[in-house]
Amino acid sequence: MAFSRTYDGAEPSRINKWLGQTGVCSRREADALIADGLVSIDGDVVTDAGRKIEAGQTLTLSDRATTALAAGVTIVMHKPLGYVSGQPEPDKIPAVRLLTDANRIGDGVTPAIDASLPPIGRLDEDSRGLLMLSSDGVVAKAVIGPESKLDKEYLVRVAGDVTEKKLNLLRHGIMLDGRQLKYARVSRMEQQRLKFILSEGRNRQIRRMCEHADLDVVDLLRVRIGPIHLNNLPEGAWRMLTAEERVALVG
Repeated sequence: MAFSRTYDGAEPSRINKWLGQTGVCSRREADALIADGLVSIDGDVVTDAGRKIEAGQTLTLSDRATTALAAGVTIVMHKPLGYVSGQPEPDKIPAVRLLTDANRIGDGVTPAIDASLPPIGRLDEDSRGLLMLSSDGVVAKAVIGPESKLDKEYLVRVAGDVTEKKLNLLRHGIMLDGRQLKYARVSRMEQQRLKFILSEGRNRQIRRMCEHADLDVVDLLRVRIGPIHLNNLPEGAWRMLTAEERVALVG
């Protein structure tokens, strides 16, 4: 079904900016829809990506545009320990098993049991916290694509003597797999509890970093991926990514 909305702003606004601010789609997606001739104002197809909409004018997205925007599904989950992010070995339990009506928080349709929802930013079996599963290629690229600049935040409880020297080593003194790690923001929250903010995601990176600093990870909780926060989502529960959150990720 076509989507229509009447603009009531005080000043004219670029179409892509307005659509982004209202959570309909990102600016880049709006530009692509305009290029494909799928956006109209008061019945006239928009051909200029820089065109502005004025107060009282009605913007319409065609059926094809709304279908394209709704094609992807993104799940925000609080993964417990003992579940793996992606396709498991025979004796492992995949996180998608948690996608049931009973575990859903808020509105949305529970995905089919055979739905393809790969993880975007894996979380190991022995780690817990924020995990995103998505069939939305635009969201996946924004989170784990080669040009992604989204950082990820973890709360980590460790065993061992946490010294300033070790904290400095964790921040910018470690090589993994023959490559220097990017600078990591590591701070002490309590004596044995650290906060890590990383801008890259090497395999089991935090655990391997701590090994280099002679620290053992006792608990690892991911609480944020870019603008998406775990907040108070209960362990084992999941919800749908909101339109506003999607815009924050890809806009």
